Amino acid sequence: MTGLWAGIDAGKRAHHCVVIDQTGTVLLSKRVENDEKALLELIATTAEIAAGEEVCWATDLNAGGAALLIELLAAHAQRLLYIPGRIVHHAAATYRGDGKTDAKDARIIADQARMRTDLQPVRGGDQISVDLQLLTARRTDLMCDRVRAINRLRAMLLEYFPALERAFDYSKKAPLILLGGYQTPESIRRSGLARLTGWLRKRGCRNSAKMAEKALDAANSQHTVLPAQSMGAALVVRLAEQIRATDAEIAIVDAQITDLFRQHDSADVLLSMPGFGPVLAATFLANIGGNLDGFDSVDRLASVAGLAPVPRDSGRISGNLHRPRRFNRRLLRTCYLAALSSLKNSPASRTYYDRKRSEGKSHKQALIALARRRINVLWAMLRDHAVYREPATVSGVQAA
Repeated sequence: MTGLWAGIDAGKRAHHCVVIDQTGTVLLSKRVENDEKALLELIATTAEIAAGEEVCWATDLNAGGAALLIELLAAHAQRLLYIPGRIVHHAAATYRGDGKTDAKDARIIADQARMRTDLQPVRGGDQISVDLQLLTARRTDLMCDRVRAINRLRAMLLEYFPALERAFDYSKKAPLILLGGYQTPESIRRSGLARLTGWLRKRGCRNSAKMAEKALDAANSQHTVLPAQSMGAALVVRLAEQIRATDAEIAIVDAQITDLFRQHDSADVLLSMPGFGPVLAATFLANIGGNLDGFDSVDRLASVAGLAPVPRDSGRISGNLHRPRRFNRRLLRTCYLAALSSLKNSPASRTYYDRKRSEGKSHKQALIALARRRINVLWAMLRDHAVYREPATVSGVQAA
């Protein structure tokens, strides 16, 4: 039986720990550096205070700055609960005083762990899922950097050469190659169609003749030199190089994700599900911890993924369902994109989606409903380690 509760207000450089007993009396309140030696001393001190009784630890972070603490507690077979910061924030309003300190937050965390029975333990994933989580997070960062760089490039072109900005899709490789050598109307006109076509073809650009023609048309439509052209052209070259370098790094990360993902036992199972490629399947696997051990039921998994609507009923108002506020946004995005992709090659998914649309659901609502249905299928596939089989006969009721 638990005798003490230790709340950790986790930080980057230091944590604050508060230990309370069954009556809520504070037995220890201490600031601890985020260092292995200091954390080991804290665990030993807490064990001495417990005098053989079980200690339940709780923290408001389950990654990042609390990673070392979590690993040390797991190595010492200590029970650790996770209390999201949102819960701590709202719970603070029920405690006396308007002030906010690390000590108060740690006290609230410990007290909530003592009173609540619905908190989930911190569970570590297998090594492959941990590595995939880092790689997929890195890929997301790179994709965001790429989008920002493309938007900056387009904005820069608008400052001095708007015709070229609207002529091409700068998420493609060939327009970026063009900008590496030609950024202004004068340089494109001076090069001419034949020379520009050969220059693009030599650098591996597809449809080089058509592309050169579009660039020349854009150059011929503008003969005015704007004040931002000189500096803007130099910055456009650098932005184009940055986007191409980011694309190269994304390709490297994608290869690492694919190679690592295929080493997992559930790789073939997930890849058999329509809509899942190596990257989406790896992201799904990383966000569930590599297996289903962290979820009591398929409903719990759907709730964590943000696919289970929550009721907001009051008085005579019932059936008022809303999107949950607390869920794993990366997991929701993964399930949503996989459901969208499955419409192209899964008759069962298409049938279910069309039925929801015929019921008056919007495109987004129908896709979320499909993603929720697919979670049931994924749960059964991972539980039984069975690959997906498309139903032989698809009806409005039988769908993935």
